[in-house]
Amino acid sequence: MAADTPFSTEPASAVPPQPSPARAPRSPRGAPPVWAVLAAACAGQFLVVLDVSVVNVALPSIRTDLGLGETGLQWVVNAYALTFAGFLLLGGRAADLFGRKRAFLAGLGLFTAASLAGGLAREPWQLVAARAVQGVGAAVLSPATLTILTTTFPDGAARTRAIGTWAAVGAGGGAAGALVGGLLTEYLSWRWVLLVNVPVGGLVLAAGAVWLAESRGEAVRRLDVPGAVLVTAGVAALAYGIVGTESHGWTSFASLGPMAAGLALIAVFVAVEARTRAPLMPLGLFRLRAVSAGNAAMVLFGGGMFAMWYFMSLYMQNVLRYSPVQTGLAFLPHTLSIVLGSKLAPRIMAVVGGKALALAGGSVAVAGYAWQSTMGADGTFLSTVLGPGIVMSLGAGLLMTPLAAAATSGVGPSEAGLVAGLVNTSRQLGGALGLAVLATVAADRIAAGGGGPRAMAEGYGRAFTVSAAVIAGAVVLIALWLPRTTAARARRLG
Repeated sequence: MAADTPFSTEPASAVPPQPSPARAPRSPRGAPPVWAVLAAACAGQFLVVLDVSVVNVALPSIRTDLGLGETGLQWVVNAYALTFAGFLLLGGRAADLFGRKRAFLAGLGLFTAASLAGGLAREPWQLVAARAVQGVGAAVLSPATLTILTTTFPDGAARTRAIGTWAAVGAGGGAAGALVGGLLTEYLSWRWVLLVNVPVGGLVLAAGAVWLAESRGEAVRRLDVPGAVLVTAGVAALAYGIVGTESHGWTSFASLGPMAAGLALIAVFVAVEARTRAPLMPLGLFRLRAVSAGNAAMVLFGGGMFAMWYFMSLYMQNVLRYSPVQTGLAFLPHTLSIVLGSKLAPRIMAVVGGKALALAGGSVAVAGYAWQSTMGADGTFLSTVLGPGIVMSLGAGLLMTPLAAAATSGVGPSEAGLVAGLVNTSRQLGGALGLAVLATVAADRIAAGGGGPRAMAEGYGRAFTVSAAVIAGAVVLIALWLPRTTAARARRLG
């Protein structure tokens, strides 16, 4: 994603206004300069966000080289999303317990090593396994990058500028990923969309080892490893069962068995969270209407949103016959529209209120997805890529900020970061499950149509139709369940 990146552990709207000191902070004598700390933290976050969008453009080449099918291909994306979402909150707590610098280096080292393994993969399972390990590394690295900044920069304008830079770099990673992926895939190989992380990760590791200072949280908290493993395994099993319906049908044990196992693991996860002293996901927070409604809407929105990047990349290359570079360039208006919507959202919230803007943004997104569902084999850039892409992305940008702000409202300062993390976890888990469903829907239609360009266009179009319905469900949920946010309160949140 762009302005509100998929790996932001705290949305911009959740950062309270700070008093402005006269000058930027200076490092104590002997300590690394603050600009170096900022550079290292932002570089780590850039890699995490880059690796989401950089892979999308390479998907057709990966399928051809490794022999992946329509449904199997989605695991290249989902393996990363599932482990990242499942271990994100655990990664944030690990940084507090073991040290932010140590977590940064460990997460980045794991991410870099997995990138090397993925780039050298010869079998589909090797690539999927490497992407899963990448997600674990990202889940440890990403929260550490933000907490390093908040512990390095004092309260005030300096910290706000540092976090703003961090968020902008994350947005830049999302914007650059499609273009970088296209260039690497077309002129080198799809393997370089992963291998490029190795030299860059090595440089950032060296910089982090030299420039970062160690720090820990004041309160020592236990790690809820069982909770992270249970929720990740449960959602993965559920997604695996859904994907299996394309080959085995919905009534086959090969499909129902994994889905039942996934639901059972999620039920065990809830039971564990209710009893552990340091839960990964404190269930009591969901008694707050804003938190429960906001996260439920985020799951639905995430489930529909993943279609845009995944299926549009396949459509442009498989149906419109765009090159990887052309595909990367074609995605730039999508990214710019999300950035524009995210930048406009706080100002509009201050006038109309958060709930009203969320409803408007969601409705615009539904219109864009419905428009995109009309794509055909003879589509053009203006009518089937640019037009619906701008509408979808603008609606997403307008929706994300008020929804994240509402979902993190009503909690104390000590819980704000945790609730912000829950929002991102909900979006990622919803996206992973949504992609499993949508990939199955598309693959079923493509197979029924014989697999040619026309059948692929119809299959991808059907996925967008389902996405529009899912996002419409999120809009209805927001209208009925999300508490109203007045314009005055929206001004305080934004």
